Amino acid sequence: MSTSPKAGLEALLTPEESVLVLIDHQPYQFANLHSHEPMMVTNNVVGLAKAAKGYGVPTILTTVVEERGGLLIQQLQDVFPDQKPINRTFINTWQDQVVVDAVKATGRKKLIIAGLWTEICVAMPAIQAAGEGFDVYAVTDASGGVTAEAHDMAVQRMIQAGVVPITWLAVMGEWQRDWARTDRITPEDQLAALEHAGATGIATAWEQQLLNTPVAHDAPDAQPVR
Repeated sequence: MSTSPKAGLEALLTPEESVLVLIDHQPYQFANLHSHEPMMVTNNVVGLAKAAKGYGVPTILTTVVEERGGLLIQQLQDVFPDQKPINRTFINTWQDQVVVDAVKATGRKKLIIAGLWTEICVAMPAIQAAGEGFDVYAVTDASGGVTAEAHDMAVQRMIQAGVVPITWLAVMGEWQRDWARTDRITPEDQLAALEHAGATGIATAWEQQLLNTPVAHDAPDAQPVR
């Protein structure tokens, strides 16, 4: 089991320590997704992927039997257009040595997972990896199950195994940590990710508009508006 702290500053995520694995966001899995709106999961996982790309977090894409279950959804593939997802036969991603080797090659121990379905394709690798010394974080709103109960029970089971549940925007907040930080992500990349953050994204775009709008100066003889 991991000996890393579950509280304190070191328990928070950093881009330098993180590796992201996105599992089975494919048409077959979306077809029986009922714990969340499919549009919401799509939005959230794409936002998470864009954030990871912007912060330089290694991201591994994987599918299961894609010749039957379908290719990775295009919105997610478009974030990493040059990366071919690792296509597995193992239901449990952590039993596929190609995926495990790709994670271990990064040298990072904070493993962030999102996928479909939560009760199977997220819980199984999360529980196994946690038992092998990784600090595992399950992104619950970029994942989903066949029912709300299935999703919730999976999250509870993972917590019992030491996995930390987290939402995608919280992941991005921990990666950012300081609004003055510009060493890991450009404002353009940050805005691209936050476009998926609902009202927060709208407000951020508005802030950028205001910051980039020249301030009008009154002419010397201008009269106040009454």
